[in-house]
Amino acid sequence: MKRQSALIHSALDWRYAVREFSPEKLNAQTVDTLIDAARKSASSYGLQPYKVILIDSEAVRRDLLPYSFGQQKVLDCSHLLVFAADTRIGDQTVERYVEQYVKVRGVPAEEIAGYANHMKQALASKSLVEKREWAHQQCYIALGTLLMAAAVLEIDSCPMTGIDNTAYDEILGLTDQGLETSAIVALGHRSARDQSRELAKVRFDFEDFVIKLQRQSS
Repeated sequence: MKRQSALIHSALDWRYAVREFSPEKLNAQTVDTLIDAARKSASSYGLQPYKVILIDSEAVRRDLLPYSFGQQKVLDCSHLLVFAADTRIGDQTVERYVEQYVKVRGVPAEEIAGYANHMKQALASKSLVEKREWAHQQCYIALGTLLMAAAVLEIDSCPMTGIDNTAYDEILGLTDQGLETSAIVALGHRSARDQSRELAKVRFDFEDFVIKLQRQSS
């Protein structure tokens, strides 16, 4: 346990939000591994109401740069990922999951009909705004999984929300696909010129971060 704990903390202490990337490119297998980690992330009901858009095209990233509030790393990173939330949340969200469930586990759909109806009812009880917020929340869970995987592999990353989401949607043609930008993450290797690489990580102390509710004896 101590060894695993040390590994986790070493990876998290190593990572930081890179300010400047080197020109070095990541290989396709490494990028696919990170995206696959996000694919295997926890998700409410396992419904995964989002997509990940992989952008290694310099031309597309150059188009996105003016809508990234001067964050040059959007262009200079090795690969740029966009987490996009599904805007069409409803029965079809559940039916898509059921189809995959049947395919993966080799069982009839009737086996989870009751659970499927429960999921449909849960989503139907949400307003359009609540459905949208729920989908974006799932994006952030997957993003966190990807960041952890990148840290373990010592691949640098920088998650960003300081962008013009509407412009991103337009440039990437997401609206017609029933998607909208939630967050982006730049991947690559830190530049030797990045002054942040040697700075201590600033986080609140454990005691200030955790509220412990002790169980009282009866």
